[in-house]
Amino acid sequence: MSNIHEEVQHYYGKELQQSSDLKTSACCTLAPPPKHIQEALKLIHDEVVIKYYGCGLTIPNQLKGLKILDLGSGSGRDCYIAAQLVGEQGQVVGVDMTPEQLEVANKHLEYHRERFGYQKSNVTFVKGNIEQLDKLGFEPESFDLIISNCVINLATDKQKVLNDAYKLLKKGGEMYFSDVYADRRFPKTLQNNPILWGECLSGALYWNDFLNFAKKAGFTDPRVVEDKPIAVNNEEIEALMGEIKVYSVTYRLFKIDGLESDCEDYGQAVAYKGTVEGAPHAFDLDNHHHFPKGKLVSVCGNTYKMLHDTRYRDAFDFYGTWDTHYGIFEGCGGNIPFTTTLDGSSPGVSCC
Repeated sequence: MSNIHEEVQHYYGKELQQSSDLKTSACCTLAPPPKHIQEALKLIHDEVVIKYYGCGLTIPNQLKGLKILDLGSGSGRDCYIAAQLVGEQGQVVGVDMTPEQLEVANKHLEYHRERFGYQKSNVTFVKGNIEQLDKLGFEPESFDLIISNCVINLATDKQKVLNDAYKLLKKGGEMYFSDVYADRRFPKTLQNNPILWGECLSGALYWNDFLNFAKKAGFTDPRVVEDKPIAVNNEEIEALMGEIKVYSVTYRLFKIDGLESDCEDYGQAVAYKGTVEGAPHAFDLDNHHHFPKGKLVSVCGNTYKMLHDTRYRDAFDFYGTWDTHYGIFEGCGGNIPFTTTLDGSSPGVSCC
């Protein structure tokens, strides 16, 4: 669709006036936010909230003092949540290309400054296309965290979005975002349907294409935080989609030097101190790394770096070195592909 950007602007600026106008459940949050996010939401203007079209929670923890970029910030809901969590010394920048959405976001800057009790607003909104982040005047490696909520699927050049995001992140920073993914590639006929695209469906990447895009951009080890199937709940659209299944997924992508393509075992371990805000008893890095307070947990080299080389470093004690490599970390796949016995069932000795 050659005019996809105009179609998206029209859909989100003219056709949709509030979240209830959506024709499917794709662009809807699937789970209630944690308590500290719910408390932050109470201070956000009603007009900002009703124009929210996200599909997940894109606000991680440990945000104090960070500089955050929100891709496709819309009416500013997530920006105003993040503004409270980074504190008055932090900074939040939202980028969106829809004038009507930006008008709502900017209209309530002073309202939120007063509600938060800040001397000066720590939120800025910029008109721009997330496929042209390199043209918006941002300095390379100037953001600690990049978030996005059900927007990247609307981009036509998703590889460039990821490439530019990687360049804008500081070392040790991360991209934390929710989006819609499919179990196969959407055919062009459905990609050219403006309703399916605007509903965050036919622009969804095939999950394996996304992993390759992310790794090509420099995000070596993408981690799933949360994933759930999406029930479209629209018979006409379901008929068009046929057997294609879609999922709401929250990913975190770290910009860390030295991450490996597989989870390698160096005999390392970590112990969580219980100091991350909102996680006094346990911390979840992703959907398969759970760290109870005080418990020594063995980790692969990549997980060690995701905790040690990022803003989470002070929340953990670290054990082990990089001196000895023990192969693939158990349970992480990538096992040796060779037959370990001569007949496939019992050990033996080979001869030259």
